[in-house]
Amino acid sequence: MTTPELPGDGSQQPSPHQHPQYAQGAGVPPYTLPAPPTNTKKQLNIVGLIALITAVLGFIFACVPGALIVGWVLLPIAFILAIVSLFLKDKAKWMGVAALITSVVGTIVGVVVFTAVVATSFDNAFGGDTKVVQPSKGGATESGGKTDASANAGTRENPYPIGSVIESKDWRVVINSVTLAATDAVVSANQFNKAPAAGSEYILVNYSATYTGDDANGQMPVFVSLEYVTADGTTVDGTKTLAVAPEPIDNMSTLYKGATATGNKAFEVPSATAGQGVLAVRAGMFGDKVFVATK
Repeated sequence: MTTPELPGDGSQQPSPHQHPQYAQGAGVPPYTLPAPPTNTKKQLNIVGLIALITAVLGFIFACVPGALIVGWVLLPIAFILAIVSLFLKDKAKWMGVAALITSVVGTIVGVVVFTAVVATSFDNAFGGDTKVVQPSKGGATESGGKTDASANAGTRENPYPIGSVIESKDWRVVINSVTLAATDAVVSANQFNKAPAAGSEYILVNYSATYTGDDANGQMPVFVSLEYVTADGTTVDGTKTLAVAPEPIDNMSTLYKGATATGNKAFEVPSATAGQGVLAVRAGMFGDKVFVATK
């Protein structure tokens, strides 16, 4: 009688098909290859380097008034290159960031410098050239210097005397006289002139405006500014009542080089301090404002 073979008695080796766990490597620890070392050092960002150099040069040129245009060209280029450098893969980013910041700050500085240059050029071309010649005790004029605020000349606290010649690039203005308590003369000058408000009176300022510029088309005296400043600092420009002065100056006539317009302008001012106010005179639109006494 034959004895059957029992599985697992060691007489036969099980096949992988009979025991899948062996086929799958059960009981055998997996073997993993070590990961290759990674290089964490970023590569040099050539675009970022170029952007940084360009931004620095643009910043320097933007600070130099005579080379502003170079800065305005370099700074936008640096800004664009800095943006591009930040998107390059596996490249160092710090130079691109530095270039971006430098280009933005340089642009701001360039705007400030440009504004200062324009303001200075504008002032040199149109303003800051007012000269005043004061009358001497004998009635003639004596040389005065250029308006000097540091010397307190021509200010409200120390106004020029009546008769001073105020001259700018295009105009020469002379305050000939100031007549206080001129209410009767002003009211009777025109039927539409109203009496001043209670506590106020009219004064008359007689002045001459001579055009000295080179405009072939001439200019009108309306460009000469004349205002009254009260003792407490309030400005009266003469349009409050629109009173027509006797023998008024013709502000709308066209004057050519050497021509002069002379006449009166009326102001309604507080009676109590009429003689304590001053006249604010600007010889032309871009002339310096200087102050002239009223008595």
